[in-house]
Amino acid sequence: MEKKAEIQKTIYDNAKTHFLGNFPDSLPIEQAYVHIGMYLGWIIENDLYSEYFEEEAAIQIFRFKRKEISCTILSEIWDGYLGFELFSRQGNMFTYYYYGGGLYRNDYDEILVKGLPSIYHVTDSWENYDRIKNRIDLRFQDWKKLTGQ
Repeated sequence: MEKKAEIQKTIYDNAKTHFLGNFPDSLPIEQAYVHIGMYLGWIIENDLYSEYFEEEAAIQIFRFKRKEISCTILSEIWDGYLGFELFSRQGNMFTYYYYGGGLYRNDYDEILVKGLPSIYHVTDSWENYDRIKNRIDLRFQDWKKLTGQ
């Protein structure tokens, strides 16, 4: 009898932990959602989301793909939550490796944070999204080669 691999029930990020933590008083709370929304947007564009997420967020997925809602709004709709049940099996495997392993944060810092005071000072713009998206695309291709996915 073959056992199916159990996907670990992981919460990768949650905006609440950011704005209750070391969040700058001078910024609007929405800034805690930007980095999470950019990753979730990439997941949507690459169809790495779960059937559950597709059922629950069909309108948001459609609107995001048409660039009618921003990364921040996408993340806010989900309360800044980034958890295992939002992703397909492959989406979870990659997210566990990339986001959970800290590589996303390193890439985000290198590409978007640079000279800014913090991760929370990154502007939610399509230009910034495209910049981080390109890096995630490269990381995803490398990961697929590495794992044979």
